[in-house]
Order: sequence, then structure tokens, then C-alpha cells
Amino acid sequence: MEFFSPAWFSALLAIILIDLVLAGDNAIVIALAARSLPARLQKKAIIWGTVGAIVVRSLMTVGVVWLLQIPGLMLVGGLGLTWIAYRLIADDGGGEGHGPAATTFWGAMRTIVIADALMGVDNVLGVAGAAHGSFDLVVIGLLVSVPIVVFGSSMVLKLVERFPVIIQLGAAVLAFTAAKMIIDEPLLDAVFDPAGTLHAIARWSTYALCIAGVLGAGWLATRAARRSADAP
Repeated sequence: MEFFSPAWFSALLAIILIDLVLAGDNAIVIALAARSLPARLQKKAIIWGTVGAIVVRSLMTVGVVWLLQIPGLMLVGGLGLTWIAYRLIADDGGGEGHGPAATTFWGAMRTIVIADALMGVDNVLGVAGAAHGSFDLVVIGLLVSVPIVVFGSSMVLKLVERFPVIIQLGAAVLAFTAAKMIIDEPLLDAVFDPAGTLHAIARWSTYALCIAGVLGAGWLATRAARRSADAP
């Protein structure tokens, strides 16, 4: 693709739009994972979480052709992301935070990087497809995603502090993303792809099951942890 040609600019616009749409999930993960860190570590977690996310996404972009050949990749990623969404809202019983990365910087980093590796498949495939093999566009797409994720994470974190219900909403968004990955799994095309009432029911049931399952399991885990903490 010729540099600065109309086709090049058209592909660049498509990549920016993809980043705007898909980077929101990454921002939510970073914000939720960092929300219970001390204030002095929150900004550090956002910056380094974004760096880790970009490194992971860069490696995935380089190996995108190979990734496409792995059967069951989207299914495994969707199931893994469902678990992370649940852990981000399940109270650890300590009364100070939620999830496995509530109070430690490296714990938050681990959650962020693993979640981004699972979610990054959609972003990588979208950017690689829009770039049409143009390496410079792939690089630009990765660079554009950095400020989007950093700004988005900071904004979500501030909103979470004011409106705690956003924690549940964020987990629901991640569960929705997980369901979409499962539905997009090529091995399950026979279940979800054909037109028809039964296949439509299967798709919507998957979305509902993932979202309701994550929120319901998170609520039960939080309730059980608080009962245990309150017990004499």
C-alpha cells in the first residue's frame, strides 16, 4: 500500500476507529485492577499496565498469522476472560478491595497483562486486517492505542471512585467481550453462525449466561467472603 495514499489514509482511519472501540475493554481492566492500590501507585500501574498491554499486543501482532491457525484460541480466550471478569469483582474478604490484585502493584500488573493477552486477539486481528499487510500502519495503530488506553484508564478509575457501581458495569462489559470471543470461535460456527431462530437463541443465551454468571458468581463470592469476615 502506497504511503500517504487515499487507501493508506482510509486504512489508518479504520485502525483508529478499531482502537477507539476495542481499547475501552483494556482501559476497564487496568482501572479495575488498579482501583484499590494506594494513590501513589495507581498512576504507575496505569502507565506500566499500558506498556505491558502494548508489548503483549505487539508480540501478538507479529504472530497474527500463526495465531489464526490455532484451533480453539477464541474459545479459550473467552473462557479465560470470563474468569478474570469474575475475579475483578469477587471480594477477597479483606474488606479493602476486590479481586486478586487489590493491593499490590505486581498483582495488578499480572492481572492487566494476562487479561490484555486474552482480549487482544480481537484488536490484533482487527488492526492487522485493516492494515492490509502494511507494517507502518500496524505500528501506527499500536502507537495510537497508547493514549487511548492511558486516558481511558484514568477516566474510568476516577469514575469508579465516585460511582462504585461501575465496577459491576465494567465486569459486565468484560463478560460481554468474553461471550463475543466464544461466539466468534470458528470451531463453534455450526452452533452460532447459521441464520435461524435456534442459532440466534444460542448467541443471545451465551451473552446472557456470561454476563449473569460473572455478576451472580461475583455477588455470591462477595457475600460469602463478608459473612466469613464477620463471623466470630
